Amino acid sequence: MPHSMTGFATAEEGVPPFRLVWEIRSVNHRFLELSLRLPEEFRSIEPECRDRIAAAAKRGKVDCTLKIAAADDDAAHGALVPDALLAVRALEDRVRAVFPDARPLSTGEVLRWPGVLKEPEQRAATLGPAAKRCLEVALKAFESSRRREGERIADLLEKRNAAITAILAGVQPMLDGAQQRYREKLRERLERLDVQAQPERLEQELALIAQRFDISEEVDRLAGHITEIRAALARDEPIGRRLDFLIQELNREANTFASKVQDETLTRAAVELKVQIEQMREQVQNLE
Repeated sequence: MPHSMTGFATAEEGVPPFRLVWEIRSVNHRFLELSLRLPEEFRSIEPECRDRIAAAAKRGKVDCTLKIAAADDDAAHGALVPDALLAVRALEDRVRAVFPDARPLSTGEVLRWPGVLKEPEQRAATLGPAAKRCLEVALKAFESSRRREGERIADLLEKRNAAITAILAGVQPMLDGAQQRYREKLRERLERLDVQAQPERLEQELALIAQRFDISEEVDRLAGHITEIRAALARDEPIGRRLDFLIQELNREANTFASKVQDETLTRAAVELKVQIEQMREQVQNLE
């Protein structure tokens, strides 16, 4: 099944006193553009993370972020260092011995004093393996998200394929009679103009007109492209670029089809073809 380039996933893992959270999101892009944001302490695992993400996404603008948060409020507040508190108190006493009128330190000022609060250390050596495990979980969810969206797009494309096939099936019976209708129209115009054409010259003109307005090749090519699109949708690989090329070919044949037809019914069929192909083009832009 094809995968969409649009996806979103999160995953988290608790490693007391921390909570690791990965967030992955992607949107359409011509190539793979990967943006990876990690805390500074985790730069050592960045190359491995990049390789793993690149293996999971072949195209798209992918943004991945690893956030490290405290697992609970106590951890978030850190721990008081008794020796540091005593040192601050001793310094304050010494200052007040010289300046008796000095204002006492507030609780907030004490807590902001360097070394008074010991915050948990974010060590890549201990949290790195957990971060990589959590990334694998996030990537699986990310892949599932893109696959579900890809399946939805594939269903829409198949509906467009069926619609185009139905249009071509309706056109096919009209091809044999189209040349005869062109002949009759030309004779009617000559009669209205009261022009006497030489039989040989008339047949030559009719043969040229028949060749110029013959759309059987375009109909065959359109049907062939639909077959190729269906085959591509069955591939288990990135198919966005292949489909984009096939849609361009479909559009080119539809334009030629539209430029040749002179019959009102065939003209309506040409317009409907272009509508269906344009809708397919928009949907294919989302596929990896």
